[in-house]
Amino acid sequence: MSVKHPIIAITGSSGAGTTSVTRTFENIFRRENVTSAVIEGDSFHRYDRKEMKLKQAEAEKRGDQHFSHFGADNNLFSELEQLFRAYGETGTGKRRKYLHDTVEAAPYKQEPGTFTPWEDVPAGTDLLFYEGLHGAVVTPEVNIAKHPDLLIGVVPVINLEWIQKLYRDKKQRGYSAEAVTDTILRRMPDYVNYICPQFAHTHVNFQRVPCVDTSNPFIARDIPSPDESICVIRFANPKGIDFPYLLNMIGDSFMSRANTIVVPGGKMDLAMQLIFTPFIWRMMERRQRAGAI
Repeated sequence: MSVKHPIIAITGSSGAGTTSVTRTFENIFRRENVTSAVIEGDSFHRYDRKEMKLKQAEAEKRGDQHFSHFGADNNLFSELEQLFRAYGETGTGKRRKYLHDTVEAAPYKQEPGTFTPWEDVPAGTDLLFYEGLHGAVVTPEVNIAKHPDLLIGVVPVINLEWIQKLYRDKKQRGYSAEAVTDTILRRMPDYVNYICPQFAHTHVNFQRVPCVDTSNPFIARDIPSPDESICVIRFANPKGIDFPYLLNMIGDSFMSRANTIVVPGGKMDLAMQLIFTPFIWRMMERRQRAGAI
């Protein structure tokens, strides 16, 4: 953790909804005039798209049916921890981008599914903002979770997570339901061993729970809307959280435990704004007092 060079990390599985949380933070940063160095978790995968397909085919020939982007072998955990450490100490570090599609790839004149060259994080940013799969990973070799000053987990109940992934991959990426289901099954051991344990290290978890039947996510025709959901928000350390204020500002909310507030799904963005804006204020105030500005 760092006073002069704070780090915020959003961690969650594929289909969890981390991108929506990122948009909320972008709005806060814009409103509060905060300059962030953005790090995409995909950029710390070990292999590009073509290499990953080849490695997966080789793994299947060896009888390995669980080769996935979630596991340690296919990610640069050490490099990600080094970035967090370097940024916390100096406000810089090495990053690159993963180019998901032709729109992202066009300015770099590269193929989609490739990485840009490594480059230095721009100098003069107020904080580092990470969004991806592994912002709170802890293994015998690395402890990424100890570096962020604010660590947020996005964890919908698993049936909803699968529905969101199925919908996105079919509608936006053209995959068949069978192909997405195969991916979910292939990733399951790494999901259990590398994704789930992260949420024991997060400072705040957001878990969206649908209030409609999602018993069979593989036949769902659409994603339950926010108004068809509730959001469970758990604080690892509730000290300093003004729960009466949150309950007053967010209608139809209630406390389910001493460290947990439940809000309507449609008010999740409002809850994030109310909870995290003061966090950003305090980060910037501490940074200013430390002489970083």
